[in-house]
This record gives sequence, C-alpha cells and structure tokens, in this order.
Amino acid sequence: MIKIYDTMTRSLRDFVPLKENQISMYVCGPTVYNYIHIGNARSAVAFDTIRRYFEYSGYHVNYISNFTDVDDKIIKAAAEAGISPKALADKFIEAFMADTKELGIKPASQHPRVMDYMGEIIAFVQALIQKGFAYESAGDVYFRVTKSENYARLANKTLADLEVGASGRTDAETALKENPLDFALWKSAKPGEISWDSPWSKGRPGWHIECSVMATEILGDTIDIHGGGADLEFPHHTNEIAQSEAKTGQTFANYWMHNGFVKVDNEKMSKSLGNFVTVHEMLESVDGQILRFFLATQQYRKPINFTEKAIRDAEVNLKYLKNTYLLPLQTGSDTSRLFDFKKSFKEAMDDDFNAANGITVIFDFAKWINSGHYDQTVKTAFGEMLEVFGIVFQEEVLDSDVEALIAERQAARAARDFTKADSIRDHLASQGIKLLDTKDGVRWTRD
Repeated sequence: MIKIYDTMTRSLRDFVPLKENQISMYVCGPTVYNYIHIGNARSAVAFDTIRRYFEYSGYHVNYISNFTDVDDKIIKAAAEAGISPKALADKFIEAFMADTKELGIKPASQHPRVMDYMGEIIAFVQALIQKGFAYESAGDVYFRVTKSENYARLANKTLADLEVGASGRTDAETALKENPLDFALWKSAKPGEISWDSPWSKGRPGWHIECSVMATEILGDTIDIHGGGADLEFPHHTNEIAQSEAKTGQTFANYWMHNGFVKVDNEKMSKSLGNFVTVHEMLESVDGQILRFFLATQQYRKPINFTEKAIRDAEVNLKYLKNTYLLPLQTGSDTSRLFDFKKSFKEAMDDDFNAANGITVIFDFAKWINSGHYDQTVKTAFGEMLEVFGIVFQEEVLDSDVEALIAERQAARAARDFTKADSIRDHLASQGIKLLDTKDGVRWTRD
C-alpha cells in the first residue's frame, strides 16, 4: 500500500482514495508574470513524478494545476511591458507549457485560470459573508480567522502564536481589518488596474480564494490530495483550508503534500545573490531530460542543492540508463529476477514516493540487464520504471553507412583480419559509436 507523509498530521499515512482506483489531486501552479525558476520546476517535476507513479500503480488521476493570471506582480509587470495583464499572462503560460514539456512534465488534466472563474469566486465570497465568516470593509472583503476552527494547524501554528507576531501592525490595510490576521478575499482596485464588478467594489480576488474555488468547482468539496511547495504551508494553504471548510463544512483535502526547497551551490536562491536563474535560461545550455532527471530522482520532501557537478553527474547517469535501455534484445534471456526488481521498486516508491531509493533499484536493474538479461519483457518493465521519472528514450536507428561498416567489421573479424576490424571500430568510436562484441553478436551504444 502507498504511504504518504501528510503535512497536516506530520505522519506517514496509508493512502486510501475517496473513490476506488481514482485520485483527485490539486497542485498549486505558478503566478505567470515571468518564466518559471528552478524552485517552480522542482515542484512541478515532483508532483508530476508522484502522479506518474500513481498511474504506474493503476490509478486514474484527475490532476489539476492552476495558473494565477491576475495579481499585483502581474499588474506591475504588464504595466512595465506596456501590455494588458491578460496578454502578459498568456505569454508566460505559453512559455510555461513549452518549458515544462522540455522537462517531460505531462500537462495537467486541467489548467484552470483565475480570470475564467471570477463569477464563482464572487459567489464563494458571498457565501462566506452570509455565514458570518467574512465581512466587507471599504470595498475590500476579509476572512475572520478567529471563526476558523484550529486555524493554521497545517503549519503547526496556533492563533495565539500568530497574534503575537501580528501585534503592533499599523499599515493602511490593517486599519481596515477587525483583526490584523484577517486575510483578503476581495481587493478593491486602484485607479487604472484591471478589475471586475462585485457587490462590494470593482476589484479582483485575493490570492488564496482562487485555489479554493477552482479546486472545489472542478474536484468537489473534498479532494484526495492537495500539494505544493513547502513555502505554501502558511499562509496560502492555511487560508485555503480556513475558507474552504468554512463554506462547505467538509474536510478540504484528505492528504497535504509539500515538496522541499532548492538551493544553488548551498545558497538560498535569490536575485540579490545573483543565483536566480529561470528554467527558460537553463534549457539553453542543459538538456531538459538531464534537468528533469536531476530534479525527479530526489525524494520530493528533501531539499535539493543545484550545482554544476550535480548536473554533470545526472548527465553521466542518464547516459548509462539510456545505453542500457537501447541495448539489442537477446534470445533465451534468464528473467528470473525480474519479479524481484519490480517488487523492490514498488516497495521503494510506495514509501512516500522515495525516488532516491527507487532510482537505486533501477540502477541495480540496469546492472543486471547489462550482465546479459534483456528480452522484450524485461525491456518493457525497465521502460515503465523509467517513465515514472519522466524519462523516455527514443529508439535510435543507425544510418545505412554505419550499418555497412559494422557488417564489414564483422566480416573482417570472421576472416581474422583484426587490423581492419580494429580500424573500423576506432573510426566508429570517433563518431561516438562504441561497439561491444558479445556471444549474441555485436552491440553498440552512442555517446
């Protein structure tokens, strides 16, 4: 049985879906005002890998990941670019889809956008006001955190702890609130900003309300899994829980999953440190599948340290797996250990998607394959494991000239003309094609 570390309970729990063999999963997506950075990519890759393992295990996954296409950063960036917020969002959504495709990330079942759910957001806020969980103040609408049962339990905080930290706030927005901790559900627009009509003001949604609305509208009042980066535990996911459960009276998500942070050369990624690099820029010098392999093969909850050496190591390891996968099939292979490898892989990944242990099994499997055990059944199982990590290798075909040279070398070996055979081998090696003579014939790999 798959076990998941649930952030809410801080424990490893058996995974039991709401519906047999079906999973409803919502993962917070990017705010599309720029190209995604390596931290965004880590989250997208981590949850794509989790989704893929669920599918490998026989589940149907309804996977939803949103785009925040209106907020302060988007409005500011659009004004600087001299285009509308929607045009800016369209540009970076297109870039997100292109960059994540390079990383082998499957498109979500749906990618909802905030602008498409404005009516539903307004209705959601109205319901919270009617139930006494929210109030209007000078055109804004705020959520009353004191009415939320066990507020901030996801982040392992108490309301009393938060109130101490909020004491003494004197900014203009705080002056509009009943309690400094109350958070915005609706924000009245400043002059010239994009806005929508509402019962309270021309304005736009607060950040947190959008995910609650899109998740419940698409997946229902209670979902199996809600995921995102560890930085979203508080306040974003905390506030999603408060407003969702206030409106529906139901548990919002049965399991909460959060991926770890990314550091660059052991430093927190930051524009001020000059180590902030977008995935779009990285893909100009690093193959997307190598970057994917680096990100996917770490256990999702653990932090990742992004270094040039780590990328080089990923490239070497990926090449080994590729050469193994592309080996020619052998007849009469002993496949007696195949069941053991599949069992070990399942045990590793069932343990909270332990990718590091899972990839270790794959390397052990590859070593066994390279010792002379490779028929179609083994290749299919090996490929299915690799695909969990988003790694898909295309079959390579040699051109006719190279095939002719290999055949010529085989003829030279048969005639015991080893000088000619070695010359052809060295010539092919200079083209990146390495030959290995086995009892089943010649095998080749490409550097």
